[in-house]
Amino acid sequence: MHPSRRARRIHHSIHAMLINTALACATSVPLSAHADDAPSPCTALKRIVAAAPTGFSQLTPEDGKGVAQPYGADAQCGAAKGSYECSWTPSGGAGSGTAALQAVAADIASCLPDATHDVNSPARQHFYIGPRETRTQITAMPAGANKVKLVVSGK
Repeated sequence: MHPSRRARRIHHSIHAMLINTALACATSVPLSAHADDAPSPCTALKRIVAAAPTGFSQLTPEDGKGVAQPYGADAQCGAAKGSYECSWTPSGGAGSGTAALQAVAADIASCLPDATHDVNSPARQHFYIGPRETRTQITAMPAGANKVKLVVSGK
């Protein structure tokens, strides 16, 4: 076989492999967002609790949405006087407001192992972190007939 023909065949084979590899990679990249792309409840909770000593001033409304997103898509969050609050309508797998409260409480307990869970009722979930003089309080409760509210406050 002539050396230039052989070189051309090798070049075409390599080129074909590169194209096939590129196509394989392109088809394996997701083109849409999945649930795993949503902010983590733990990341959001830790960020909010860490902001308590400074009065939540550095937080934005987006910072808290990761807490609610597993349970509802319409979260409204923001810093208020001495607290950070989020409220949302439970949807999808969250089911009722009571189930959503229990799920948020489970997230708080697992994400913030230093938190003390001192109230566990269908109408209120309450945790606190730290000594009394610098305590951060975390409360999840119903907000009206079909909403859930999370309030994190600090002293």
